[in-house]
Amino acid sequence: MAQTNSQIEFRTPDENRRQFERFAVIPAYTEVVVRLPGRAEPLEGHAYDISEGGVRMELDEPIEPGTSIVVEVKLPPGNAKASGIEEVLARGTVMWADDDGVPGPVRMGVLFDEFASNVDRDRLLGRFATNAYNRAA
Repeated sequence: MAQTNSQIEFRTPDENRRQFERFAVIPAYTEVVVRLPGRAEPLEGHAYDISEGGVRMELDEPIEPGTSIVVEVKLPPGNAKASGIEEVLARGTVMWADDDGVPGPVRMGVLFDEFASNVDRDRLLGRFATNAYNRAA
């Protein structure tokens, strides 16, 4: 893994202390695949927004805040005339999970600790540079 974000701080979902600008993605078209230590099968879900610093995503199972994961985000072309889906791979830490205890999807915030390579980081920043996605509120 290459690029790192060393700032880890546990917080609630409504606190805004972001270092990087967030971009909204189309949830139904932005797949995420999450791998957990000690679990053979990955979890699949989708992203709501993404930044250089992390991703807000939804999975069918909650992941405990503080858990280290590997996340692959499959970025769709978005608004730009970008070519197809591009994958970004990073190691991250689950910072919060909005689990109300009711069965069903759970939204979570993940801080990217480091990208798998500089190519992954550049791929993500390249999509931002093409105006593929709208800025998130």
